[in-house]
Amino acid sequence: MNIEEFREYCLAKKGVTEGFPFDEKTLVFKVMGKMFAVCGLERIPSQVNLKCDPDRAIELRETHDGIIEAWHMSKKHWNTVYLESLPPNFIKELIDDSYHLVVSKFTKKLKAALDAL
Repeated sequence: MNIEEFREYCLAKKGVTEGFPFDEKTLVFKVMGKMFAVCGLERIPSQVNLKCDPDRAIELRETHDGIIEAWHMSKKHWNTVYLESLPPNFIKELIDDSYHLVVSKFTKKLKAALDAL
């Protein structure tokens, strides 16, 4: 999966916006204002940070060479995923997990706003 395919997949999700809140090189994807994916556009090889359940994060790092602790983020809750090292369907699953993990923490009001979109 390349960066553009990653971007398109993220933006296809309900309530997702993209922006550059930190600098012009770091693309951030948010669902209803809450961050679920971070992408360093100048990183080679291409890599993204995705939120992950802490127990699963450790398991993924131990079983996949293309997944490591996230740099400059909470290593307990975030993984860095090398896009070209893993099958596209698996990366989509990781994106889905990150998105759903963030949505699961929404307040009732925020969930209702997302559902209304």
